[in-house]
Amino acid sequence: MDMRYNFIAIEGNIGAGKTSLAFMIAADYNAKIILEQFEDNSFLPKFYQDQDKYAFPLEMSFLASRYQQLNDELGPQDLFKSFTISDYYIIKSLIFARKTLAEDEFTLYTRFFNIIHQQLPKPDLLVYLYMDTPKLQENIRQRGRAYEQDIQDEYLEKIQQGYFEFIKQQTNLRILVLDTNTLDFVQHASDYQKIIEVMNQDYPLGVHRITF
Repeated sequence: MDMRYNFIAIEGNIGAGKTSLAFMIAADYNAKIILEQFEDNSFLPKFYQDQDKYAFPLEMSFLASRYQQLNDELGPQDLFKSFTISDYYIIKSLIFARKTLAEDEFTLYTRFFNIIHQQLPKPDLLVYLYMDTPKLQENIRQRGRAYEQDIQDEYLEKIQQGYFEFIKQQTNLRILVLDTNTLDFVQHASDYQKIIEVMNQDYPLGVHRITF
């Protein structure tokens, strides 16, 4: 089976399984994969310890690195790959910044973001993996990144709300919201196939919600 879309971006909250799903799809369908390089960001552990102090440098550094990576990777299609899949989309920069920055910082940040955003191609399909906070926390604990273990429910809920606000406003993107609370697509091939089947449908622009 061939994938219908040339550029798919997978989004979701921290611990939703974005990278795992992108890896699986890329391996099974010969896709070029773009993975967010967050582990190289030296501000991230500092941010989780003192959000007020490190929010602005963290968000600016993420914006710069995401733009550079996507600008480099989303050029001409690799002739040996059938499509491109990413475990993030640049819009996550604005969503996180809105929830973490003070108002004056966010105003300045938005000016930079708007310049960058216009220069990058939009995904043909944006997949949002929705998962309740307790399941997110369970996944965060299981993957064991030390700097993530103290993330509070309130922070995850703020980020989730930011995504919802963004999704509601979109009319020129093709967005697929998948409620994955009852799925374990990493451990169960049947759950994974359910996701593949719904992703590979022909959707018009707008928001499409799927509950399994």
